[in-house]
Amino acid sequence: MEKKYKLISDDKITNSRGVTLYRIEALRDFSNIKKGDKGGYIENEQNLSHGGNAWVFDEAMLSENARVYENAKVYGYARVYENACVHGNAKVFGNALVYENAWVSENARVYGNARVYGNALVYENAWVFGVVNDEVARILIKLAKKIEQRETDFDESIKDINGNTVGKIESY
Repeated sequence: MEKKYKLISDDKITNSRGVTLYRIEALRDFSNIKKGDKGGYIENEQNLSHGGNAWVFDEAMLSENARVYENAKVYGYARVYENACVHGNAKVFGNALVYENAWVSENARVYGNARVYGNALVYENAWVFGVVNDEVARILIKLAKKIEQRETDFDESIKDINGNTVGKIESY
């Protein structure tokens, strides 16, 4: 596969986790990216696929085992790290963080000051602009299945990491 970008060795930063990241530069035209365009920062070539139209823009950062591929976009000041994946036509932007084992896929959008982490899955046409962790993701998936099956009876509490109820989703 022909490479679509290179790491710029003399344009690097150290992120808040002490990891050295390198700005990327396009080696060829693809999508709306032109040869020579500068992108965001990545730790290594495993973070960003050379296939598809995936790209990291602006001051966005990918590190550790994070992967962005297919046609996904990460931009603004967004961060994707640890074992997180962003793929399909998904977009992560603003000051959003996607980390741990979270996945953002299909046409999902994660933006603003959102935090998506744990084993959370954000997919299809979901838009997230707050915090989604394992507990919230579990409830949302359960709710989506009930809606898909046309069930109208549900009552789920959302708990924070200390077990305190912080929200509730119920039918009316």
